[in-house]
Amino acid sequence: MTCHRFGFCVYRVEAATSRRTPHKNMTATEVFESVTNGGSSDFALLVQILDRYGRWCLVGGLAVNCYVEPVFTMDADIVVSATELSAIEAQLIAEGFSVEKHPHSVNAQMKGSQLRIQFTVDPRYQEFLADTQAFQVLGEQVPVASLKNIVRGKVWAWGDLKPRLSKRKKDELDLIRIGEGYPDLRNMMPPVISGQLEEN
Repeated sequence: MTCHRFGFCVYRVEAATSRRTPHKNMTATEVFESVTNGGSSDFALLVQILDRYGRWCLVGGLAVNCYVEPVFTMDADIVVSATELSAIEAQLIAEGFSVEKHPHSVNAQMKGSQLRIQFTVDPRYQEFLADTQAFQVLGEQVPVASLKNIVRGKVWAWGDLKPRLSKRKKDELDLIRIGEGYPDLRNMMPPVISGQLEEN
């Protein structure tokens, strides 16, 4: 497995997972495109749309990958200005994305693609927009939430008992990855998580 700072790791994928098996000479972005059935192209289009509507930033697993050793994810978690979300939804639909509204998020996905886009509607995340840093993600330069804010968001997500256990464990793993690379941020994490880091 080879890791790249494009927001994911490249690894051998069986043909059943993708339309074609990634070639060893493909770039990381091309591999993601193949594995997700168009995810890189969808992400590039998403960035073009979001850049038209003021401040936005990446949070979640792709954002974590910008700061620590990356792992593969097919989720793109986004924060946009609450006042622009409706216009963004309309633009996404116009560009061919299907959009679904949920109590805590607005989800978008291109037909056939495995890239899952989620816009949080939790008002706590709005202040993340004021503290971002530019990174290259899937070949696009995008604003990414500050690491401290990413930790805050992951703690909120981990503390929510409603999602399935596997989702909470993924959030826990992301916090552990951050804690290993940035020991000074462990004090922001619940003791049950930071304690595991102290044991190692």
